Amino acid sequence: MSIEAGILYIVATPIGNLGDISARALEVLQKVDQIAAEDTRHSASLMRHFAIDTPMFALHEHNERRKAEAVIERLQQGKSLALISDAGTPLISDPGYFLVREAHRAGIKVVPLPGPSALIAALSVSGLATDHFCFEGFLPAKSGARRKALEVLAQESRTLAFYETPHRIEECLVDMVTAFGEQRPATLARELTKTFETIRHATLGELAEWVASDPNQRKGEFVMLIEGAPERVDEGLDGETQRIATLLAEELSVKQASSLAAKISGEKKNAIYKYLLAREDK
Repeated sequence: MSIEAGILYIVATPIGNLGDISARALEVLQKVDQIAAEDTRHSASLMRHFAIDTPMFALHEHNERRKAEAVIERLQQGKSLALISDAGTPLISDPGYFLVREAHRAGIKVVPLPGPSALIAALSVSGLATDHFCFEGFLPAKSGARRKALEVLAQESRTLAFYETPHRIEECLVDMVTAFGEQRPATLARELTKTFETIRHATLGELAEWVASDPNQRKGEFVMLIEGAPERVDEGLDGETQRIATLLAEELSVKQASSLAAKISGEKKNAIYKYLLAREDK
């Protein structure tokens, strides 16, 4: 394939098994003028493995805004660039959002090269509903903030997906049990595509006990998937939710007010929407 001038390629790389890289990704990485890597030291081993000697420079969460302007200028001058993260698909809980947004604003063509994603890989083997899901990325590091974030999601009916780190997975599971109940079905996916890949489907209570009892299950990178809450038959809203929705509807559209009120109260957005429409009709 030929590489076009002035194109920003978003290239997915393996999350573990190097055999998962696509032929198209290899060709682009070999032919672009430069590669923007989240960590050039980490990506150097990938490049060496595939004998790619394309110049790399670091673009990560701490320097992305500062470097974006210079990167856009290179693209405008006709340079072709590839953006990669440490593993998987760039921008999915990884840097790159600011650069891609600025590239679009500058009229630069952005081309995706699809490939490995821990989120999608975990969903595909989770045994949970995948037609509707909600990806929350990494939860807050501090327990108090994490518990509040989980409480907001307690009545979410879609499958919930989270990334988690090894040093927080045990306490995170405890907080999930508190927020969702120990009987909520869930799947823990650890070290996907790597030597010690582990996928276990059980209740949250069972997963919490298993991880707490086995230090080996607290190593590596995690994707946690949790079954959504059952749909509630009762569409009635309590007085406080009605008050919040009514106040918001005075300043926002019904759709916006319903969405925000649902996030605040934990009630279903559709129920709030119907309530506000009925109130307008009156």
